[in-house]
Amino acid sequence: MRLVFLGIGGTYPSKMRNVTSLAVQMGPDVALFDCGECIQRQLMSSSVSFMRINRIFITHLHADHFLGLPGLIQSMSLNGREEELEICGPAGIVGTVRSLMNLGYFESGYKVRARTLSAGDSVASEGYKVRAAAADHTVPALAYALEEDMRPGRFDLRKAKTLGVPEGPMFSMLQRGRRVRGRGKVVSPGQVLGPPRDGRTVVFSGDTRKCRSVIHLAKGADALVHDCTLDSRYSELAETFGHSTARHAAEVAKAAGVRMLFLVHISPRYDSHDILVREARQVFKRSVVPDELSEHEVRVRG
Repeated sequence: MRLVFLGIGGTYPSKMRNVTSLAVQMGPDVALFDCGECIQRQLMSSSVSFMRINRIFITHLHADHFLGLPGLIQSMSLNGREEELEICGPAGIVGTVRSLMNLGYFESGYKVRARTLSAGDSVASEGYKVRAAAADHTVPALAYALEEDMRPGRFDLRKAKTLGVPEGPMFSMLQRGRRVRGRGKVVSPGQVLGPPRDGRTVVFSGDTRKCRSVIHLAKGADALVHDCTLDSRYSELAETFGHSTARHAAEVAKAAGVRMLFLVHISPRYDSHDILVREARQVFKRSVVPDELSEHEVRVRG
């Protein structure tokens, strides 16, 4: 599981930051969370191929979170995409996508399907699912958790060799849950694999005030990517416009017991991230503001 931060800014693109968007790469598949303006250039400057995006999850219908859709859809079409693209989001997403698809004279060469999600809904993909929860913003908004399926237990190389399984393809077959024959007798996966392990989880808050639903969604997550629009000097402003301060984001991370907190949706008023990072680390030490286009590998626990 690899996180690619395509933008970390809020409200509108600035000289320092593009608007917030996160690509999560799971093997050959890419799930994109939010799709603001300039997304094509960001993707082209990253290691992520926009042709591999199979689903886009929109947190809410403020422009900086969906305005990149028409250009991205058109770029995919002009590059020969044939696979269906699904765009998921809160109430209003179907009408919004329909309107965007009817702009100008462009016609997509592949099917684009919009899907309305509500809190508690989930979308399954091969090897993982994405769950939606309510966020607390000024308009209907969702937060998302991408949850990897349970992973097989650790492979015991020594035990496999003792049972007469030769190194090579049979090891992979056992790890995929298939039986093999070693030294004339059948060896089952349970003989060489430890107990199943939890998959990895990354949570994307979208724009939100500090709220219980996001804390619950992020319980035990490996990574939390959370709104951090302002520092605590502007708490009242953040509350009014449905955003979190750095302290609020850190309090969510601490309450949820996550492994790592990534602070995003930074207001254009900040030339430096230092004050935000300092404030968050007073509450939750493992807090960072990721660089634009930086990548983070989410490692398996244990």
